[in-house]
Amino acid sequence: MFVIQAGQVEVVEQHRGKEVRLAVLSAGEFFGEMALVERQVRSATARALGEARVLTVDNRTFQRRVREDPSLAYRILQTMSHRVQELNNAVGEAQTGGALYLAVPDDAGDASRAGGDDRCAGATAEPGVPTR
Repeated sequence: MFVIQAGQVEVVEQHRGKEVRLAVLSAGEFFGEMALVERQVRSATARALGEARVLTVDNRTFQRRVREDPSLAYRILQTMSHRVQELNNAVGEAQTGGALYLAVPDDAGDASRAGGDDRCAGATAEPGVPTR
């Protein structure tokens, strides 16, 4: 799992040969939790949008932090639930003839509809690479 300490990270996935932006995450947000909790390989690519500082949280550290603060697990579950709801909404809209867009916070933290193929600099976590 990774926690963004500074900057922004976009999460993208290949769909029918096109890159689809799933999210833009900012400081305080996290990604890669599914690989940690379910021991799955990554299903998407995370890429820094400019300069970013990201903290790696391994399984042992995650388990220790949850024991120290059980509300941490609840907050992560809330975020995951919110992400599933956003995805359900986007899929429902796409099935009714709309384009597949997800709500992505803008620089001010407001959710806006975003998609596209922005070119970004920074480190990349590629799909299919297992986490520890």
